[in-house]
Amino acid sequence: MNILITGGVGFIGTNTAIYFSKNKNNRITIVDNFSRKEVNKNALFIKKNYPQIKIIKANVLDTIKYIDEIKKTDVIIHLAGQTAVTTSIINPEKDFHSNIYSTFKLLETVRVNNPKAIFIFSSTNKVYGDLSKQKPNPHPDGIDETENLDFISPYGCSKGAADMYCLDYGRVFDMKTVVFRQSCIYGPFQFGVEDQGWVAFFSKQFLFKKSLTIFGDGHQIRDLLYVDDLINAYQLAIKNIKKVKGQAFNIGGGIKNAYSLLQVINILEDNFCYKIKIGFDKTRLGDQKYFVSKNEKIKKILGWTAKTNFIDGIKDMINWQKNNL
Repeated sequence: MNILITGGVGFIGTNTAIYFSKNKNNRITIVDNFSRKEVNKNALFIKKNYPQIKIIKANVLDTIKYIDEIKKTDVIIHLAGQTAVTTSIINPEKDFHSNIYSTFKLLETVRVNNPKAIFIFSSTNKVYGDLSKQKPNPHPDGIDETENLDFISPYGCSKGAADMYCLDYGRVFDMKTVVFRQSCIYGPFQFGVEDQGWVAFFSKQFLFKKSLTIFGDGHQIRDLLYVDDLINAYQLAIKNIKKVKGQAFNIGGGIKNAYSLLQVINILEDNFCYKIKIGFDKTRLGDQKYFVSKNEKIKKILGWTAKTNFIDGIKDMINWQKNNL
């Protein structure tokens, strides 16, 4: 099976490429523009340990540079894009091109050149907005796909619009599109910065004994999903594409892996055996007080569940950071 991964030397992309390359029948091609400095380390790791994976340095928008790969691929896993709310506010035009236009351009190129290919899109729980209209903890079992979409921030708008484009191309052009509205994903190969990849960033601050700023009161709750569990869902979707094409799925660690920011800090304190200095700042635009994926739909259709307990998964991520940062 030929698999094309955009954003393939990023955090999820690197893990996805490695995961699928373990099957010798798969041929993996990565497209990435290397816009984040840290991803060079991931690329070097792939080249050294998985030389069979082909890496093409290109912007997703420049489809002509990898059109041959598009024409012969069986699966496209579209992970490339701008990933932070704060960055989208600083430069909304760049965010627009990175998320909406690049996704549209890729979809249209696939429609014209290889419409039978499976197209998996990495969306976000931010398409539901800040959920401020909800009463406190209105979803004790988690939030499902019937929740109203409410795009807040340029990032929310760009990812939400790209999300809907993917679903509409499935509906209008009968393409095999699948959307995963992902909660907080963590794991190895994630470098983490203050406005994106917060679990890895928190851990990194502990590793280097630096202070940490929490935006809000720290009681925001998220469900945390280990990256391998996410990729397993990608694999199940590919195998069962007739069941899932044209649909969106919320996916996260679920109720069993739901923690507040302060609880995660306490877990990190236990792992590193010391405390760091913590400060507080005002809540950032679009931040959700509570988001936990219900995961019922994906369990019912694909039999998927999150297998990795956060307490175990965070240890794996910390060990990776200690060995690679």
